[in-house]
Amino acid sequence: MSKTHFFPALVLMTLAGISAASAQSAPSPVPQFTAPKVDIFKELRVISGVTVSGNGELTFVGSDAKIHRTDSKGSEKWAFPVGDIGRAYPVVTPQGVTIAASYDDTVYALDPGGKLLWKQKLDGDIFATPALRIDGSVIVATAGGTIHALSAAGKPLWTYKVGAPVFSSPAIGPDGTIYFGAQNNRMHALTPGGQLKWTYAAGSLVFSSPAVGPDGSVYFGSSDRRIHAVAPDGKPRWTLLTGLFVNASPIITSGGLVVVGSYDGSVYAVNTSGETEWTYRAGAGIAGSAVELSDGSVLVPDLSGTVHAIGKAGQALWQIKTGKKIDTGLSVSDQGSLYFVTDGGGLNIVQKQRPLAVGPWTTFHGAPNPVGRVPTPVELQAQTQARREAASAVLAALKPSTAATTAPAHPAQPAQPSQPAPTTQPTQPAQPAPVPALTPAQYAAAAGQKARVADGQLFLPLTEVAGALRLDVGNVTVRTATVRVQGQALPITVRTFDRAAFVPLAALSDLPGASARLTRTPAAGVTLSLGGQTALFPVNLTRLLSLQSGPEFASGTVR
Repeated sequence: MSKTHFFPALVLMTLAGISAASAQSAPSPVPQFTAPKVDIFKELRVISGVTVSGNGELTFVGSDAKIHRTDSKGSEKWAFPVGDIGRAYPVVTPQGVTIAASYDDTVYALDPGGKLLWKQKLDGDIFATPALRIDGSVIVATAGGTIHALSAAGKPLWTYKVGAPVFSSPAIGPDGTIYFGAQNNRMHALTPGGQLKWTYAAGSLVFSSPAVGPDGSVYFGSSDRRIHAVAPDGKPRWTLLTGLFVNASPIITSGGLVVVGSYDGSVYAVNTSGETEWTYRAGAGIAGSAVELSDGSVLVPDLSGTVHAIGKAGQALWQIKTGKKIDTGLSVSDQGSLYFVTDGGGLNIVQKQRPLAVGPWTTFHGAPNPVGRVPTPVELQAQTQARREAASAVLAALKPSTAATTAPAHPAQPAQPSQPAPTTQPTQPAQPAPVPALTPAQYAAAAGQKARVADGQLFLPLTEVAGALRLDVGNVTVRTATVRVQGQALPITVRTFDRAAFVPLAALSDLPGASARLTRTPAAGVTLSLGGQTALFPVNLTRLLSLQSGPEFASGTVR
């Protein structure tokens, strides 16, 4: 074990302490539904992430310095001893070969029965999960500051000297470009042959592993408190400032949102243009990656030991509270089992959940088996078909998804295919679609440019609302303000975004004599009325309607 073994652990422990102190004053949103229970708990001393194969089997590295394979319920099938512990997720190839790494500076390849095929000693501890290329070769990053390319038989192909430790797991774009972050504060891009294409400077260390979009854009976090988006040519696209370090690795949802948690205790969902779609306050720092399920909901673990289920508009669906730290990502099988590891190495299994959403990067390192590569369109289609078949039984047994709304007065119905008008009936003029009754979560997904979204609610700028409705506002703090309505001075909740006060739409609707409704004329928007004054705030109806429930795995895609 080398000296570099201790550095990331010390840094992450320090960050966790800072995170706990900073996030404890921000309570989690109230979940709308009863949480599922942990069905199986086993003290397996898991120390790495858990890799799920297509057949539901699990592979991980334990604190006993062994690579373990178990069935879907954690019963051991085989174990192989290595020279040290390891935190990297194992990778399982389509042929069933397990590629795993440990802190003994070595990469191991095991056959489906757990027998050694080959091993290769490298130049430092291996914290990063290897990436599997389409030809079966493997890209490995070390704390010694080197990127290694190994053939499918374990033979060295080339090396690239970074000059700084690498804890960020390499990712492979659609054109074969290799991306990784390093402790020199930079994101790097290498050609498939190991030549440097470009580097991009972040403001601090990069522990976060990059997520790669179908167009080759790269998304990652940094200890500079920012989420970064970089174009395939290395030019900056956008950054988003959070409250603390972003060392977790992003996912990209099937709807195109970049989702990642921060040590500030919040989860951020950002579209590929850099606009925040929603934020969610977990209340504790986040180090592990999220996963997206087939109904569009997102699951995120935090360092207090809570797993949060978040709806498509950022609303709290449910929370599993274990009381034990979770600092690795979540894993989901095609058969609908959720896996996570709590402090001490306990394996938690929650059964009868939805399977993983199909997309290029809907979980850590791009797939339930984290190969770290953007799949080809053919691979993605095959993945969709396989997941549809594997998930059909569990989906048939589950209740309709609650990801889209939070108990609306009139629940949205799945869109029905249009039918030709019967020839015996006269043609009717087209009628506008009825306007649904909206919940705060639905308003949130329909936010206009001047609005902000957080915790499944829409917030409107207090100054503009007060001006439009002619409200007298006073005593504005970071949490509350006073408004005068019908001669009464009433307290109202506010939230601060970019040093400006915003007020929840739900709080405005609760004021005496106030009403809020969705209107289509003269423009689509939320219309507020109070004391004879009316104001229209624009919304995006297309985004609103996309929240309606739809069939899962329909037409080869996942909603």
